[in-house]
Amino acid sequence: MPLIAEAQQHAQRKVQSHAWGDVVWHVWGQEHAVDTTPLVLLHGGSGSWTHWVRNVQHLAQTRCVWALDLPGCGDSALPPLVSDADSLAPYVGEVLQQAFEGQAVEMLGFSFGGLTAGLLAAEHPKLFKQMIMVGIPALGLFEKTLPMRGMTPNMDERQQRAVHRHNLMSMMFAHESSASEEVVDLQIYNVSRDRLRKRRIARTDVLLGLQDRWTCPVHGIWGAKDALYKSTLERVPQVLHRLDSFHVVPDAGHWVMFEKPDAFHTLVNKLLAN
Repeated sequence: MPLIAEAQQHAQRKVQSHAWGDVVWHVWGQEHAVDTTPLVLLHGGSGSWTHWVRNVQHLAQTRCVWALDLPGCGDSALPPLVSDADSLAPYVGEVLQQAFEGQAVEMLGFSFGGLTAGLLAAEHPKLFKQMIMVGIPALGLFEKTLPMRGMTPNMDERQQRAVHRHNLMSMMFAHESSASEEVVDLQIYNVSRDRLRKRRIARTDVLLGLQDRWTCPVHGIWGAKDALYKSTLERVPQVLHRLDSFHVVPDAGHWVMFEKPDAFHTLVNKLLAN
């Protein structure tokens, strides 16, 4: 895929071994990083590092960027008995501690990845120097039903592809032009490797009760047309009172950093410069 091929230029693929299996990082910017604090990117549900495909090269101009395939997603192994963010978070903590030898990192967490980081930061706050939460769930603000379609056994390849496109448009994007054929291919590839099939915690408000245990600066970035927060976006900074700042990117959906990368980068640059 051209998008991935371009993003992978100058990237290093690092395999990190654990007793329960290997995890995979993609790393940029180690040679010329102005700030040597690792910037860790945690992707969303049913994704991989490729959720950051339009961002890694920009961020690596000044930072050492570490994009993880979360355990159970992408090329990383699934630990035993892990099915959702709560059971995943301790393993992500183990991964971070081994990779950075106890050094606090700055974290960009998208959706499920930000939820996982929020759970982890409540138990091990010293792991993070700063957290930037991007469209995260578990704030108790979701609609009762989400506009996703599922697969049925009798669907052919064309019908399955139509479902993937529908789900991208209903959940991730504000504009049909964002769901190109290449992006649909990427979605199919990522979903096929997702072994974390439960999303029960995303629908809860668990992070609201944990946020006071976060000790680092915390910032929020949301797309103005995030389908998960269609009628509740203005309530995010009210319930997530631990945020030091809250930013909304106009005309962008849930996958805000892909759909409006320039506006996203402008915000992130300012937050990382603080």
